[in-house]
Amino acid sequence: MTGLDLLSPHQRGLLIGGAWREADEDRRFDVLDPADGSVLTDVADASVADAVEALDAAVAAQADWARTAPRERGEILRTAFGLIADRADDFAELMSLEMGKTVAEAKGEVAYGNEFFRWYAEEAVRIHGRWMQAPAGGSRLLTIKKPVGPCLFITPWNFPLAMGTRKIGPAIAAGCTMVVKPAELTPLTMLALAGVLEEAGLPAGVLNVVPTTRAAEVSRALQGDDRLRKVSFTGSTAVGKVLVRQSADQLQRVSMELGGNAPFLVFEDADVDAAVAGAMVAKMRNMGEACTAANRFLVHSSVAAEFAEKLGARMGALRVGRGQDDGVDVGPLIDEKAVESVGQLVTDAVHDGATVVTGGSAPDGPGYFFTPTVLLDVPADSAINVQEIFGPVAPITTFETEEEAVARANDTEYGLASYAYTRDLSRTIRLAESLDYGMVGINTGLISNPAAPFGGVKASGFGREGGFEGIEEYLETTYVALPAG
Repeated sequence: MTGLDLLSPHQRGLLIGGAWREADEDRRFDVLDPADGSVLTDVADASVADAVEALDAAVAAQADWARTAPRERGEILRTAFGLIADRADDFAELMSLEMGKTVAEAKGEVAYGNEFFRWYAEEAVRIHGRWMQAPAGGSRLLTIKKPVGPCLFITPWNFPLAMGTRKIGPAIAAGCTMVVKPAELTPLTMLALAGVLEEAGLPAGVLNVVPTTRAAEVSRALQGDDRLRKVSFTGSTAVGKVLVRQSADQLQRVSMELGGNAPFLVFEDADVDAAVAGAMVAKMRNMGEACTAANRFLVHSSVAAEFAEKLGARMGALRVGRGQDDGVDVGPLIDEKAVESVGQLVTDAVHDGATVVTGGSAPDGPGYFFTPTVLLDVPADSAINVQEIFGPVAPITTFETEEEAVARANDTEYGLASYAYTRDLSRTIRLAESLDYGMVGINTGLISNPAAPFGGVKASGFGREGGFEGIEEYLETTYVALPAG
């Protein structure tokens, strides 16, 4: 079994109420290989009516699933964890085919994403309430945790496994049913994941999957239904705002993991070699197509030239090509529009006065590739420092003081991830307190961890995924007042 063989023909349909089926009017859409634009396969294209049937199934399964013993829910996740680990190579190849990342990097995502199933398999049995005497005496206070109810999950194309497990894992552990709408560009990994959960013993209707080209219509219809109680979305801030507005009429719980504009600060006392190594991780994960990717490199003027030269050498040595080929370091971007967007940002930065250290252009096709790029002396107000790049480009802007660096870092509507390199412990504490971000990486370019709360502030959204905090997004608290005797 390899790659596409993870999916049997019927698993390229819709999963509704435990049954794999075709969409209304047998509508289907193509899934493309971004390395050359060819068609990999096609999948069922859910209609609004299909999506409502999926919600019907989730609602019908909710009461029984909520009553299922926590240990049983956890064991299903633990079984799925084992199945995914056994098929890690196949999942990695499938992911590489549909979204472009190298097989080696895709294996890393499989390992990372799968850890959410193991983590929440353990958390399922640790859902706690409390019991206490009322401060004034005469009564007792009891609190209990209950599943929030049927959920809608909308997952992105850039991490098609991990963004699914990060939502599905805690929902299963908490006792929630769900409808999942995977990204139109990368539905295959989610369909394969659903097949594994089915094999692991997840009851019919707990997980329903509806790939669709009509995302706006589907989300609007489901959010207009008062039976849906929770929405979790990972994607752009613009779409997140629409979903939050749509949640208002039914007062649905929402978790939003939205855009980013991560600063990467390098201070004068930093270990430059370590900073370059961290920059490669923070910038080049997923070809730069990550909300946590370092977007702006703010480097002290005294070390900027050295940092740019060393980062340029590392970036320039990367081999660009098809993600499944041996020796390839950087795969294609997701589509032609992505290449055009990245190219325009680079062109504008050079026009603004930036110097190209390495890269700077898109190679000839086929496929949606962009050469790893380093730019030096990028003006602070250049568009590439304001917009999320979502590509393999590192723009370097210099600063003189810590206060200036922090002010520049915080001068954005976003607040997801940030990074800083310094050997000064006091500065580390100041940065942790002053950087206006949900996550701060000190002397590391990798911050994502299933045991840690992932999420941002400001226009990067709200709510947390992962860690002890992640399961709380799927639980409601009921307070029970009891007489003393």
